[in-house]
Amino acid sequence: VDEGSVGAGTGTMALGWKGGIGTSSRKLPAGIGGYTVGVLVQSNFGGHFTLDGVPVWRERSASAQAAVSGASGYGSCMIVVATDAPLDSRQLGRLAKRAVLGLARAGSFGENGSGDYVIAFSTTNRFSTQGSAATPVPTPRLSEEGLSPLFVATIEATEEAIDNSILRATTVRGRDGHVSEAIPIDRLQSVMKKYGR
Repeated sequence: VDEGSVGAGTGTMALGWKGGIGTSSRKLPAGIGGYTVGVLVQSNFGGHFTLDGVPVWRERSASAQAAVSGASGYGSCMIVVATDAPLDSRQLGRLAKRAVLGLARAGSFGENGSGDYVIAFSTTNRFSTQGSAATPVPTPRLSEEGLSPLFVATIEATEEAIDNSILRATTVRGRDGHVSEAIPIDRLQSVMKKYGR
C-alpha cells in the first residue's frame, strides 16, 4: 500500500494516512447485561497501521515507512467512550484506560510528544426519580466482575473506530502543496487478501 506522500500541514494524519473522525459500538448479550459501549475518535497520531492483525505498514515502501516512523508532531488521538452501563467515576476511569489498548491494536505506540487522551461517561442516571418517592433512590452500580465484558467491548470498538476514521477519509490538498493522502482501498484489499483476510 504505497501511494502519494506522507501528509504535512493538511488536516489530521493517522498511522501514515489521512485520518479524522471515526465511530464504532458494541452491544453486550442480554445474559451479561445487554449494555452498549460507543466510541468516537479523532485520529491524529503516528505509528504502524495494523488492520485486523495485518501489518499494513510493512507493505509501504522503505522510504514511506521511514517517513511515517520518523515523523513527529502527528498530534494526539482523542477518544470518547459512552456507555449505558451504570458505572461510577472510578469504574469509568478503568473503562477509559482500556480504550488505549484499542489504540495500540490499531498500531499506535504512544510516541514521544503524543498527548492521547480518553474521556468516558455513562448515560445512566445515578439516581432514579421515578415513582412517588420524595427522595431519589440511588441506581445500583455494576459489580466489578461485570466490567470485563465492557472492557473487551471498549477495546474492540476503539480499534474499529480508528479503522473507520482511516478507511472513510478522503485525500485533502492544502496550501503550499501539502497533501494528506487517503489510504487506497483497492491496494488495501489486495494486502488483506495476501494475509488471508
